Amino acid sequence: MSDIAAFIRDHQLDAMRLAGRKVGAGRDRCIEVFNPYSEELLGTIPKATLEEVRRAYEQAHAYHPTLTRFERAAILNRTAALARDRLQDIAHLISAESGLCMKDAVYEAGRVSDVLLFGAQEVLKDDGQIFSCDLTHHGKQRRVYTQRSPLLGVITAITPFNHPMNQVAHKVIPSVATNNRMVLKPSEKVPFSAIYFADLLHEAGLPPEMLQVITGDPREIADEMLTHPAVDLITFTGGVPIGKYIASKAGYRRVVLELGGNDPLIVMDDADLEEASNLAVQGSYKNSGQRCTAVKRMLVHEKVAEEFTDRVVAKTRAWSYGDPSDENNLMGTVIDEAAAQLFESRVNEAVAQGARLLVGNQRRGALYSPTVIDQVRPEMTVVREETFGPVSPIIRFSSMDEAIQIANGTAYGLSSGVCTNRMDDIVRFVNELQMGTVNVREVPGYRLELTPFGGIKDSGLGYKEGVQEAMKSFTNIKTYSIPWL
Repeated sequence: MSDIAAFIRDHQLDAMRLAGRKVGAGRDRCIEVFNPYSEELLGTIPKATLEEVRRAYEQAHAYHPTLTRFERAAILNRTAALARDRLQDIAHLISAESGLCMKDAVYEAGRVSDVLLFGAQEVLKDDGQIFSCDLTHHGKQRRVYTQRSPLLGVITAITPFNHPMNQVAHKVIPSVATNNRMVLKPSEKVPFSAIYFADLLHEAGLPPEMLQVITGDPREIADEMLTHPAVDLITFTGGVPIGKYIASKAGYRRVVLELGGNDPLIVMDDADLEEASNLAVQGSYKNSGQRCTAVKRMLVHEKVAEEFTDRVVAKTRAWSYGDPSDENNLMGTVIDEAAAQLFESRVNEAVAQGARLLVGNQRRGALYSPTVIDQVRPEMTVVREETFGPVSPIIRFSSMDEAIQIANGTAYGLSSGVCTNRMDDIVRFVNELQMGTVNVREVPGYRLELTPFGGIKDSGLGYKEGVQEAMKSFTNIKTYSIPWL
C-alpha cells in the first residue's frame, strides 16, 4: 500500500496529462478525493481549465498515429504483463478510492488484464471483407474489399466510479487497438485508477498523444469535451440523465452510450433453488451492488418464493461486509454517504408501502448493509428505478406471461438472468425479454471482456461495448474494388 500512497502523492498536483506534459494547477483549482470507508483524504487532483481542455484536443488532433498492428499488440501485451505484475497495487488503489472490498478489487484488476490481452489479440486479426461481384446476372468481374481506418478526429471518453479501472480499460484499449487518439475524463470520485492505467500504457510504449487524461469538474469542462470541433466520437458509461444530455449536445457525432440497468433475475418454479439463491446474492452484492448489470430485481415464481426467500436471507446474513481493506470481507462500502442514504430511503419507502424488510437496511456513512425486502410490487420506486446498491427486492409472479411483463415493465433494457431447466421457457425468454443480454442459469452481468455488451431503451442506443464491438465503433469502413479476371 505504501507504493500506492507514493503514487497518489506524486500525481495529486499533476494528474492531467497533456501530450506527455504534466500540467499543474493551483490548490484553489483542486478536487479532493476521499476514501469512502475511512473518510481519509487520499489526495487532490486539478480542475482542468477550458483552455487546458482545448489544448488537449488540439494536440491530440494534430498527432497522427503510425503504430503498426504488431506495435499496438506489443504495447497492449506489455501493459497486460505490467498489470499482472502489479495486480495487488492496482487492487489496493481501486479499493482505497472506491470503497470496494479487496476481493472485488483484485477481481477487477484481473479483468483489466483480460481486456488488454483480448485487445492485443484482436489487433492482429484482419478486419476486412471480400465480396465477389459476379453474384447476379448483371454482375462484373470485380471484387469489393473493405478495410477499417481510425477516426479522423478525437475520441472523448467519460467513465464512471463503479469500476474505476475496468471501465477505463474498455474505452482506452479499443482506441489504442485501432490507432485512435483519446481524451479521457474519469469520474472525479475515482481518478487515480485511470491515471495509474494511463501510466502503465505509457510505460509500455504508448505515445502519450494517443491517450490524455483530464481531471476536473464536469460542470465546467464537459460541454467542451462534447462539442469541441476535433471530437468525432463520444463514448460514455454512466447514468441515464447524463447520457441523454450527451446525446442532445453531441450533434453530428457518433455516440456510444452504456447507461443504467434494472436487471431481473427470474426464478421459475423448476429452478435449482440453491443455485438460484447463490446467483441472487452474488449478483446483488458483488461490487457493493454498484454495477449496471447487478441483480436489481428478483422475480420469483410464487410456488417456490418462500423457500427461495429463506435461502436468500440466510446467504445475505452470511455475506460479511465492512472495512474494504479486510480481505475476509465480501463487501465494502458504496461510493459515498449520499448513495447509501438514497438506498436507505428507497427501502424505507417500500416498507411504508407494504414491502417486508427481512434483513439489512443498516447504514453508517457510506457503509450500507446487504438488504432483502419481500412482497415488493413493480410500481415501487426501489424496483421501478435503478437502485444502484446492495438491495435485493423480491417480486412474486404466478405465470411466465406475468414474469415477462414485469421484467420488460421498466424503462431499462440492459441484461437479465433466467433460472430454469425447460428449453421452451429458455427460448421464449431469449426471444421476448427486451434486454441486450439474457443469461441462463447465470447472473445478468456474466460476460467475457471480448463479447458484445450493451442495452436498449434507457440502457443505451443499441451500440455495444466489449473489445470487438468497440473496435468497430471506433473505426470507419472504407470500401474499394478492383478488377478480378
